[in-house]
Amino acid sequence: MDEAGPEPLIDALQYADWTRAHFADWHAAGLAAVHVTVAYHEGARETLTRLADWNQRFRDHADLIRPVRAPEDLAAARREGRVGVILGAQNPSPIENEAGLVQVLRDAGLAVMQLTYNNLSLLGAGCAELDDPGLSRMGREVLREMNRAGMLVDIAHAGERTQLDAIEQAARPVALTHGNPRFFHDSPRGTAAPVLRALAETGGMMGFSLYVRHLAGEARCTRRQFAEMVARTAEIMGPEHLGIGSDLCRGWGGETIDWMRNGRWRLVPETERAAHRAAGWPAQPEWFQRTTDLHGIAAELREVGFQPREVAGIMGGNWARFFSKALAADTADTARAAAE
Repeated sequence: MDEAGPEPLIDALQYADWTRAHFADWHAAGLAAVHVTVAYHEGARETLTRLADWNQRFRDHADLIRPVRAPEDLAAARREGRVGVILGAQNPSPIENEAGLVQVLRDAGLAVMQLTYNNLSLLGAGCAELDDPGLSRMGREVLREMNRAGMLVDIAHAGERTQLDAIEQAARPVALTHGNPRFFHDSPRGTAAPVLRALAETGGMMGFSLYVRHLAGEARCTRRQFAEMVARTAEIMGPEHLGIGSDLCRGWGGETIDWMRNGRWRLVPETERAAHRAAGWPAQPEWFQRTTDLHGIAAELREVGFQPREVAGIMGGNWARFFSKALAADTADTARAAAE
C-alpha cells in the first residue's frame, strides 16, 4: 500500500438511496474504499438488476467512484483519486439454491456475501432465529466455493454457532463487516466473546457499527463510549483485527426498514407498515451523521490511548490488507485453469 501514500480510510458497510451527493461526501471525506449493500432478500434475477444499476453509476460518476472487483483495484482507486466500491449482499438469497451461482455473481461484480440475514437460510442460522443448528451442508459447500472464487464470507447477522462454524470451516479468514460486541450492545445481534476471539485467532476482521440500534443507549451513546468500546475489544482481539463498518444508511424512509427486516418471508399487517413509514429512519447520534464524521472517531480513538499507527489501521489500513487477500481468487484454482 506504500505506493499510494498513508494508510487508507475504508468503511466496510454503507447502504443508501444512492445519489451523486453520497459519492461526493465519500470523496470529501478522503474515503479510499467502501463496501456497499446491493441485496437483502433479492433473488438472482433481481440482484443482477442491482448490479446493473451499479454499473450505470460507475459510468455516470466515473470521476468519483470505481468498482473494486480484484485486490489490485484497491490500489488503483487510490492512485486515480477515486473511491473504490466493493459490492456485497447481506443474505445468500442471490444464489437461491445453487452453489454454482457464487462464481456467476462473483464474475458479475458481487464480492461479499453474508451467510444469513437474521433468519434461518439454506446456509445457516441468523441471530434472531429460534434455534441455531450451525452451518448447513449447503453452507459448507458454498463456503468452499466462496473461498475458491475470492468472495468474502461475511458472518454479520448470523447466529453464534453458525458464526463459529464458518470461522472453523473456512479456508480463508472471514469477516464480520458490521456489528458490535455483545458486552456493548446486549442483544442477539451483538457479537459474543468466543466469536471475537475466534476471528482474531484465524486472522479475521471485526467492523464496528455506528447504526443507532447497535449502540449502547442508541442515539444517547457518546463518541467517547464508542471509542472505549473499541479499546476494550482491542484487548480481546488486538487492534490489527479491527476496522469500521459503519452501517451508515442515508436517504431511506421507514418502508426500507420493512424490506430489510421482513423481505417477503413475513406477512406484515398494513397497520404495522404504516407505523414504520410514519416513524421514519431512526436518527443517528449527532457525532456521526455522514462519512466525513469518521475523522472525529479517529481523533477519539487517539484520545482513549490508541497509537497513531493503530488508529490508522482501524480506520482503514487493516481492511486494506484484509481485502487485498480476501478478494483474490484461489491461486491453485487459477493455476489449474491456466494449465488446462
